[in-house]
Amino acid sequence: MDYLEFYGLKEHPFSNVVDNRFYYNSPQHSEALKKLKYAVDARRGLAVVIGDIGTGKTTLARRLLEELDEEHYEATLLVVIHSSVSSDWLLRKFALQLGVKEIKSNKIDILGQIYRRLVEINESGRKAVILIDEVQMLNSREIMEEFRGLLNMETPEGKMANFVFFGLPELEEVLSLDEPLKQRVAVRIKLKSFNLENTVDYIKHRLHIAGENDGIFTEDALQLIFQYSKGIPRLINTLCDNAMLEGYLLKRERIDSEIIDTVAVDLGLRQA
Repeated sequence: MDYLEFYGLKEHPFSNVVDNRFYYNSPQHSEALKKLKYAVDARRGLAVVIGDIGTGKTTLARRLLEELDEEHYEATLLVVIHSSVSSDWLLRKFALQLGVKEIKSNKIDILGQIYRRLVEINESGRKAVILIDEVQMLNSREIMEEFRGLLNMETPEGKMANFVFFGLPELEEVLSLDEPLKQRVAVRIKLKSFNLENTVDYIKHRLHIAGENDGIFTEDALQLIFQYSKGIPRLINTLCDNAMLEGYLLKRERIDSEIIDTVAVDLGLRQA
């Protein structure tokens, strides 16, 4: 037996792996999705989502990608995993993700291929959307200039390619490497941590999706989870997951403030 069986759950409710089934449509995430869809549908070119670690940027990116259906959008998501990315590599990646075949080796030729592919997409009545997560790692003036060049590709209806950048607050400094690009940001969104009400709703939502209908956490426990996590979704997940494991080991049917205090100490969120 593990804590899933003990608490009558079908699956782990607080994994930090992005799973759209557990997506919590908080007021700020709902508003952010509406603004991003507007930026894409109006062909505004560049939208930016900025938030601290664990505030749900990647979750929002995956949700947006899921909602951009293939009939109306040619959408793709690129996650930057290291900072040693060249502009040549990035252009090749864009070409590949947009469906360009037999990509050339010369940068000028690749730009031509990207342009022709964007024409095809736009003439088919669809919109090209490139979502990029962890953009703050692309800390290069040359790369920012390449983005500006791609945004220069236009039709009378608007931009041929729509970019949505997701990144940490340092992204503002990266955008400042090319002031003309920074001025082209059509929509800027800042994600914040949850308040107490959203934190409680978030926890109950994830438990419900995992198969729980009765309250596992006491009201005092929920208050402490908010206090220790500061409303950051990733920390909420980590606290709740560890608390349920601790509760199972202690054979507690309900998780109270004592368990949350213990787990917070173990995780370094509270001094012993």
